[in-house]
Amino acid sequence: MNSWFTVKVKYTKQLDNGSFKRVSESYLLAAMTFTDAEARIFEELGSSIRGEFQVSGITRTDLHDIFQYDDSEKWFKCKVTYDRLDEEGEKAKTVSQYFLVSAAHVKEAYERIEESLATLMIDFNVVSIVASPIVEIFAYRDEDSQAVANHDVSSNNQLPHVPIGQVFSAAGSDFDEEEVSSDEDSEIIDQTE
Repeated sequence: MNSWFTVKVKYTKQLDNGSFKRVSESYLLAAMTFTDAEARIFEELGSSIRGEFQVSGITRTDLHDIFQYDDSEKWFKCKVTYDRLDEEGEKAKTVSQYFLVSAAHVKEAYERIEESLATLMIDFNVVSIVASPIVEIFAYRDEDSQAVANHDVSSNNQLPHVPIGQVFSAAGSDFDEEEVSSDEDSEIIDQTE
């Protein structure tokens, strides 16, 4: 099952005025493990970045959905909460979910998250909107799931076929899932910084 990972990459970038500057940029990508995330970032950026680049950090990122609009390349991370009753229907539990939306500014991000979630049958609150450092998103790829499905053809323990959903939906995203705390996110950091 794919997860979202934020990968920080350091490299030397040539600016418009011709000078060079060492920069650190964040990319969001779908991968199965930290190792897959690192391999995929080298695959995706290898042809677009001139010279060498270094992966300085990989963090598992908890996102429920991503809403991309063509008119903006700036990303905002939105925290949305709603109340869910427990199994007995007596005690309400507040559930938090994170969404990524592209917009020109915070007000537009709020309007777009409200519009995108308007079809939900529950009352929700947008409790925070924060500008994200994400430069580009590399979404889930069909060939990744096919490679896993074809991995062990000879054994009787075949993996079940999992239908592929929206390109930018997190795997298994559903309001009936248990809440995952973002405080427990895994992280790998380069200690040479």
